[in-house]
Amino acid sequence: MPKISTKGLQMPASPIRKLTPFAEKAKSEGKTVYHLNIGQPDIETPEGMLNAIKSIDFKVWAYTQSEGTVQYRNKLAEYYQHHGYTISPTDILVTDGGSEALTIAISACIDHGEEVIVPEPFYANYNAFTCLSDVVIKPIQSYIETGFALPPISEFERMITPKTKAILICSPNNPTGYLYSKEELIELKELVIKHDLFLICDEAYREFCYDGKEFISPGHLEGLEDHYIMIDTVSKRYSACGARLGAMVTRNKEVFAAALKYAQARLAPPAVAQIAATAAIDTPQAYFDKVINEYTERRNLLVSTLNKIDGVYCPNPGGAFYAIVRLPIDDSDRFCEWILDKFSYENQTVMMAPATGFYSTPGAGRNEVRMAYVINQNDLKKALICLEKALLEYPGRIVSAKSEKASY
Repeated sequence: MPKISTKGLQMPASPIRKLTPFAEKAKSEGKTVYHLNIGQPDIETPEGMLNAIKSIDFKVWAYTQSEGTVQYRNKLAEYYQHHGYTISPTDILVTDGGSEALTIAISACIDHGEEVIVPEPFYANYNAFTCLSDVVIKPIQSYIETGFALPPISEFERMITPKTKAILICSPNNPTGYLYSKEELIELKELVIKHDLFLICDEAYREFCYDGKEFISPGHLEGLEDHYIMIDTVSKRYSACGARLGAMVTRNKEVFAAALKYAQARLAPPAVAQIAATAAIDTPQAYFDKVINEYTERRNLLVSTLNKIDGVYCPNPGGAFYAIVRLPIDDSDRFCEWILDKFSYENQTVMMAPATGFYSTPGAGRNEVRMAYVINQNDLKKALICLEKALLEYPGRIVSAKSEKASY
């Protein structure tokens, strides 16, 4: 039979979704599975967004412009301006989700074999997007002990080679929840200007910042007009993951022109999603205030409960709705499969994402998992009880000296 492509073999599997067969098997056996593996919020989509879909009255479901409808881009520009960006409608390329925005940005800016520096752990699909374009990820590791703060700029500078073309960051971060400070972003700004690099910023979680912390974007800093490329999406902001609508935003006209050619090749972004997203921009602040309060309570519950479990450590995320958690286990891939396939507590179990898939450095993240606190607090409590019970039974548990002393 014909062989698949080398690229098909190299394409990484999603650590977020690869355990789905084990979760489905557990459900078929009657188990309740608590999904902490994927960023699918249970928050209701804004009513205005849903009503806009219900009110659609077109006779032909037609293509839109490749860059997105004028109505949506005008409205989206108003949203960005309200949030402190100097953005016009002509700077916005509407895409089929944030994933396409990032894929197009990489393809438009980085040649085959060139490099992009990415702090790790990072969103697992960055590996897939760069694989599609034959771009090389150069990981620079951040550490759980510092809450995954940005590594020193001197470490970035040491990694820059003649092949380096861009730095890619995500703030608030998926998978760590870390929120970059203004001081960190100013240092990055100076670095990319000095070395004439692109700064690609995944800002999917802009709205979700906690403890009174302020979201700062490189797009708020002067002097980055030719360097800064924003990746955005409605998926998380409006709890509308199924809309598959994103945007690539840049004031660099050469980048935009190149990106538009990719957008023209795929014809058009989804028409109905743009109608819904246009209406969503008028969502009142009260909606976001309520959502942020809920996520803050969930985060506090998650972090406080995890850190009471022997051998477990979870730093306090400043934003998004994820946490990387260190567990007393030998192998996170094996553990996440085992807890679905071999374990249950009161006919319940938990689905998590092994953190190995969020690193590019071999061996990193083997005792870490990513958890998404996107389920209600009652279910979250039950999930954490399951996890604690599972850690006591897991054959590959690593027993610390503290645990041994506690057992006497």
